Amino acid sequence: MEIMFEVKDKTGRIIYLTRERYKHITSLHPDMVGRLEDIKQALTKPTLIVPHKYDNNMRNYYLYYKDKKRYLLVSVKI
Repeated sequence: MEIMFEVKDKTGRIIYLTRERYKHITSLHPDMVGRLEDIKQALTKPTLIVPHKYDNNMRNYYLYYKDKKRYLLVSVKI
């Protein structure tokens, strides 16, 4: 398992992204290629963290971009 990055989130939890998960994300969302820093920012400085709607073992981290008037959603298994 190759870890691409590891960060401490806003709540102090250590979160990492593996190469396999990154490939999965970018295969479904090609616009996320090369946006690792955006993912890290969503985890370390999120606008909002909420429980996942269907899975109690997951959290959704939202980062709002004022200039684009859009959110980046990063889902994390805890």
